[in-house]
Amino acid sequence: MARIDIASCDPARTVVVATGNAHKLVEIQAILGPVMDGMDFVALGDLGDFEDPVEDGDTFAANALIKARAALAETGLELAVADDSGLVVDALDGEPGIYSARWAGVHGDDAANNEKLMARMADVPDEQRTARFHSAVVLARADGSSVGGEGDCEGRIGHTPRGTNGFGYDPLFLPDDTPGKTMAELEPEEKNAISHRFHALADLSAKIVGMGAGECG
Repeated sequence: MARIDIASCDPARTVVVATGNAHKLVEIQAILGPVMDGMDFVALGDLGDFEDPVEDGDTFAANALIKARAALAETGLELAVADDSGLVVDALDGEPGIYSARWAGVHGDDAANNEKLMARMADVPDEQRTARFHSAVVLARADGSSVGGEGDCEGRIGHTPRGTNGFGYDPLFLPDDTPGKTMAELEPEEKNAISHRFHALADLSAKIVGMGAGECG
């Protein structure tokens, strides 16, 4: 896909989404677009090659805000959306949490992360295998203000991975909303309808409506 020239973007009418994932851009635009009338949503990855910021926050919301503010600084635009998410396992006192992507030591090593999860949960009985995917989404402005939404997808940790449609911990996560299926066994439409990011975006959308369109676009 051809790059978008930042100079061609109207700073007052453009929302930069801190992602290079086209599917995430579509999902965010579909939910936030109706409450941010007239705004154009563009992926940060379509505007250029930028270094990932250091995500050293102690919560999902803090890391989402770090990514949103970095996108503003890198592009010079006035509005940015970013999200941060991960797996929270009750029997592990909330681990892996904000360290989900790099829990086993290497960022994005899904196989190693899942092996670690299976090992840590090996002796945990079924009734204690409750967990949730959590997402925080933040809309940040260049003036320093921000508003955020959060959401969960409740479920349990399976004993063995199943499915090939997902990534991360999806093959081991059994959502309560889809009994008998792991997240990785769901079609994209099924997953999007119950996902933690969907719930977080819906929460953010409601807050934007409550603020009034003039305060965020």
